[in-house]
Amino acid sequence: MTDLTVAEGERFGEDSLIGKIENHLMQGLFGCRSTEAVEASLTYAQYLSSVGITPENYPLFLRMLEIENHWVVDALIGDRDPLLLLSGVQPNKFIVGRILAMMTRWHKGGIYPKNLSVILGVLQSVYSSPRDGYRIYALSIADMNAIGKHLDKGKPQGQDDPLNRAILEVLDKISALEDAGNSEMEEIAIHASAIRNAFFDDRKRMEDVIPPVLLVTVNDRQEIAPRRTHSVAAHGRRGKAKEAAATSKAGSKKTQTAKKKSGGSKSRRNGSQTVTRAGVAALG
Repeated sequence: MTDLTVAEGERFGEDSLIGKIENHLMQGLFGCRSTEAVEASLTYAQYLSSVGITPENYPLFLRMLEIENHWVVDALIGDRDPLLLLSGVQPNKFIVGRILAMMTRWHKGGIYPKNLSVILGVLQSVYSSPRDGYRIYALSIADMNAIGKHLDKGKPQGQDDPLNRAILEVLDKISALEDAGNSEMEEIAIHASAIRNAFFDDRKRMEDVIPPVLLVTVNDRQEIAPRRTHSVAAHGRRGKAKEAAATSKAGSKKTQTAKKKSGGSKSRRNGSQTVTRAGVAALG
């Protein structure tokens, strides 16, 4: 082994070690178990939001959505429509699997509404054509329960509640697989229909179609608040606007100054000509 190869091996070992340390620190940061971690995550989310979602960085957006802190999620989404947050990326099995894992992990009532909106936006897009969506990600009964458990019959708006309506639309699309001629698809479709019917039928309870253990409600989400909620992204946009306005104003002042100088020079030239003519007349 040459000296160069040894050096390369040492650098690779160092880079690998640094990468592991960085990953460990980032996991602690995303855990948001301290004010400092929350604020660091908040700033990271704001930066990521300012960059925008791309086919290369969307896994980071998914990871940030898993953070159970609504200040961080708000910073990530910014002023976008949550339903369309991930619309710039072609849906795939990884994305669908990751968002369904979020719905499975979080208890009913324990998921921040904006998180749920992002998730439902993806599911609406993927299963707008049920068969094509099923080819991207083949759903299971457990997945259907994970989706259906977030329906809330107790909301005053009922089916008109935006989140309820979005979930019901997804279930309705999936129930269309009942005529697919595939036994697995039909089983999923029948269960989707059963969940919808339990929601609409006042004589039925959600527990009749979804295991009760999955319907345990968590109303109080434990979060650590940041000491500041200033939006870096918004500040950046305002800063650029102010900078552009200042540049424009400075340019305008320079133009006005140049005009004044030009006018002054012209006046001096005219004055000089007048004096000269007067002198000539006097000499005459």
